[in-house]
Amino acid sequence: MPTAADKIRAVFADAGCTGWLHARRCDESAAEISVGGQERVVTASVYKLLLFVAFCRRVDAGLLDSTARLTVIPSDCTPGPTGIAVMRDPVTMSRRDLATSMMTVSDNAAADVVLGEVGLSAVEELLIDLGLTETRIVGGTADQFRSLVRDTDTHTTAEAFAVLADNDDAWSVSAYDPSYTSATTPEEMTRFLRAVWAATVLSDEQTEFVRAVMRKQAWPHRIASAFPHRGVFVAGKTGTIGAIRNEVAVVEFPDEHPVAVAVFTRAARADPNLPAVDAAIAESARIAVTELRRPLPQE
Repeated sequence: MPTAADKIRAVFADAGCTGWLHARRCDESAAEISVGGQERVVTASVYKLLLFVAFCRRVDAGLLDSTARLTVIPSDCTPGPTGIAVMRDPVTMSRRDLATSMMTVSDNAAADVVLGEVGLSAVEELLIDLGLTETRIVGGTADQFRSLVRDTDTHTTAEAFAVLADNDDAWSVSAYDPSYTSATTPEEMTRFLRAVWAATVLSDEQTEFVRAVMRKQAWPHRIASAFPHRGVFVAGKTGTIGAIRNEVAVVEFPDEHPVAVAVFTRAARADPNLPAVDAAIAESARIAVTELRRPLPQE
């Protein structure tokens, strides 16, 4: 009989993508599902989750007031299809609401504002403290977009993404190479999620804030689509750039141990919409989570 890992590899192959996955329960068990789980992969916007937790640690330490209000000028911001970047007039929000927008709709503009408030050193401290030695965040979305413009020999972010989406040209860009851009491993991401869910990274208040915000992610087309059941929560963060499509999440069934799952893919094509790859992320997560589900102990 094929193993869960065999089934997951077949799902990726059928979708025309290379895939890496790791899943584990948020308990003390060593049980895991791994398909290339130790290999380094590109984070894309999954880096915003690490930035989010670093922000919450600063709040816990009393170094940031999460309710302080900032005014952001959209025309000065990192481009993006959601959040502040699509606004035309100045926007005033609290720091925690900016962080929420960064997570729930993957707001690029909000993410770079939050990074400016937190500092890259705070993210690096988080990685060191948690022993995530294979994870590296080299900058924010604006940094990544500047790299794309340079690598594609274009003048604007829009032009760079148009080149990136052209399947007739084989572009080698640093955004696809974990040696040059922000990167992690699927195993380190599930280890990180398990630590956050165990409330060993943040205070109880900030832990619940992270969980609540992640459960409100707006995108239902990847891992969440595999668990459309009443009472089941999927707390996730997606990441997408060109041929890269990712999501990391904690799947919470009632009266069961939560399961952390991280799925990273690189498709053979770079079309703006690749529903077959999104579906493969969902199906591979479903296989892994189903294999690992266990009930909570009875009191």
